[in-house]
Amino acid sequence: MKCPFCNEDSDKVVDSRSVREGSAVRRRRECLSCGNRFTTYEFVEESQVSVVKRDGRREPFDREKIVGGLKLACRKRPINADEIDGIANAIEAELSGRNSFDVNSDEIGEMVMARLSEMDRVAYIRFASVYRNFEDVGDFETELSKLKTKTSESGNDESPSD
Repeated sequence: MKCPFCNEDSDKVVDSRSVREGSAVRRRRECLSCGNRFTTYEFVEESQVSVVKRDGRREPFDREKIVGGLKLACRKRPINADEIDGIANAIEAELSGRNSFDVNSDEIGEMVMARLSEMDRVAYIRFASVYRNFEDVGDFETELSKLKTKTSESGNDESPSD
């Protein structure tokens, strides 16, 4: 492993621990040349899921795109980083467990929105506004109406503006 500080490839592992519910290993390394420490992650390489974008392009699944979208939607909401990682991990696991290696980006967006609607409705509306490309207040009102209907059907009387 090359040191990110001096570019030498001699290091020693000073600490290892399991992360992501045992699906990865975090290694703390120390460069034997410059003495700086850095972190690496080791994952089992699974069959790569391809995301089919709306315009037909294909690109490799990138878990960090889900995490980034969730962080924006959940900003200043009572949702911590572990919960965001949990959603991303669950979606990644669900996609990896499928027989098909192609998934539409719309399907991933719907998976994120389903989990957000159960966790925090304000974050859900934020995510939906970007994902569904809301253009005016009417789009927000329509989505809020759907959310209110879903909430009343499930027996939850809280308003969507928690």
